[in-house]
Amino acid sequence: MLRIKKLDIFIAKQFGLLFLGTFFICQFVLMMQFLWRYVDELIGKGLSLEVLAQFFWYMGLMLMPQAFPLAILLSSLITFGNLGESSELTAIKAAGISLMQAMRSLIVIVCMIACCSFYFQNVIGPDANKSFSQLLLSMKQKSPELEIPEGIFYDGIPGCNLYVQKKEVGTGMLYGVMIYRMNGSYEDAAIILADSGKLQSTAEKKHLLLTLYSGEWFENMQSQDIAGSASVPYRRETFGTKQIVLDFDGGFNMADVAGISADARSKSIGKIMHDLDSIRHFNDSVGHSFYNDAKRTAFSMPEVGRADSLRAVAEARSDTMNIDSVYLRLSPEDRQRAVKAALNSVQMYASELDMKGDYMKGLNRNVRTHQIEAIGKVTLALSCVIFFFIGAPLGAIIRKGGLGVPVIISVLVFIVYFIFENSGMKMARDGVWTVWFGKLISTAVLTPLAVFFTYKANNDSVVFNFDIYRSIFCSLLGIRQKRHVYRKEVIINDPDYAADAAMLEKITLDITEYSRCHNLLHAPNPISVFFREGDDRRIREISVELEAVIEDLSNTRDKVILTELNRYPIMATHAHTRPFRNKWLNATVGILLPLGVFFYLRMLRFRLRLLRDLRVVRAANDALVARIAEMGNGNAGRH
Repeated sequence: MLRIKKLDIFIAKQFGLLFLGTFFICQFVLMMQFLWRYVDELIGKGLSLEVLAQFFWYMGLMLMPQAFPLAILLSSLITFGNLGESSELTAIKAAGISLMQAMRSLIVIVCMIACCSFYFQNVIGPDANKSFSQLLLSMKQKSPELEIPEGIFYDGIPGCNLYVQKKEVGTGMLYGVMIYRMNGSYEDAAIILADSGKLQSTAEKKHLLLTLYSGEWFENMQSQDIAGSASVPYRRETFGTKQIVLDFDGGFNMADVAGISADARSKSIGKIMHDLDSIRHFNDSVGHSFYNDAKRTAFSMPEVGRADSLRAVAEARSDTMNIDSVYLRLSPEDRQRAVKAALNSVQMYASELDMKGDYMKGLNRNVRTHQIEAIGKVTLALSCVIFFFIGAPLGAIIRKGGLGVPVIISVLVFIVYFIFENSGMKMARDGVWTVWFGKLISTAVLTPLAVFFTYKANNDSVVFNFDIYRSIFCSLLGIRQKRHVYRKEVIINDPDYAADAAMLEKITLDITEYSRCHNLLHAPNPISVFFREGDDRRIREISVELEAVIEDLSNTRDKVILTELNRYPIMATHAHTRPFRNKWLNATVGILLPLGVFFYLRMLRFRLRLLRDLRVVRAANDALVARIAEMGNGNAGRH
């Protein structure tokens, strides 16, 4: 028991150090990605270090729960990859300790991290999100001359709507300026057009100085109209340069949080559940109100009562009533008037229904947003455990430590999770999918993967042995494998040079006879290749005999023999006869003409390669036989 406890502490230390490092790396990456969205609110605003520190502090608190799963995935991959690469994992399993037993200390740690993630999202996250939104809104209200967009009206300045066609950030010049300035009411609005202008804050940050060039000022002065006068005072002014002072507090003031506190991201689960009842009650009351309005509208047409409407409907349904005949008895003017009245009524009701529909969609979207936020707090904490059961088994299977392969795998897994999570969230928010399905789709996809990887790793599966896949890939494409014979440090039995030389001479004769009987330059009949059984057993026997000689001669200390052994090719003894060993698979490929042509040409390529290999084998046999004879003569001379 004491040995297991020491092992748990050892693995926990390895994981803990890596988790701290990867967490800060993931947190930094997420913060930089998040920062690019709000870089315009930070640059050139003259914000103090205190405000910037609050900005980054609240941002870090908001992103911590998102950094936990990725850090756990990467650190668990590296931890068990290092254990596998250094053969420590093999020693642990050799001691009778299963992978699940080795992981149990980390399972407890990851569950604690998941609880911390949920605590951050439910307690710290809402307050941090509220403070961050308030701070961001305050930043947008500071230095409005930097916030003015191009091509749309900007209403950030009280009492004005400002339109700018083009803006130069470096000089602060505005081109194509149009201003709607309200002087108490819309009847007294002033319209100012200018070729260019510049907006600056005054020294005390209490006013804005707007300098306009080459423009005109139009103003309706209805408030100054004399009672009983038929004419309305009107002002028009053409100017070359004009300065306007606008009231605006340009200092940094915290914005009101009244609208921010209603956001679902600024609420805990308890607050969300409490508010959902109120939101649903309000939505139901709005729906009932719209329904009652529709019922009242149906029987409240001008000069038509309920009884008249019912009588008209009854007459329209009767067989004796013909609406077309009633319409045809009208005069052309009355027909046109009736059509216009009906069209206006339909358009009015259609517009009203569209407006009410959009309003109800917004209300229902608010309900779904609260539900998504409540479910997301649980699923994001649960993803910490799921990512661990993906990362730790993968590290044990791949057995690659460091930051190379683990980082690539972590990024791929996180991309899959990110795609499903964001797609499900958007579909659920827009009402295309149900909220539960949209928020649980990423968990439903990754959980079977975690179970599969854990099962395979616990049973020492080679499902992720890349050497096997590389061998299959090379065999499919016909990529040749090189032979590597090295000098052994310890040799127990020396080669039997005489027997090996005799066997090489026999193999040379067999190769000569095989080449005479089998014309490898001749293309075989496709019918025989795909639809008849057959195999080249003779070349397989020659290959087995040759490999036995090479294995025996690999125990030599002679450098010349080792060099000649590396000249021998690794012969493919099957691919030159038929594509597959299974006859039904061969027949299927033969019927599918494009695949059949590909595999037939591939087989011809292997026949030509076998012909070259046999020539290389004969030359190497002759060289080895000569070298062995030379070594025998040398030993005889010394005796």
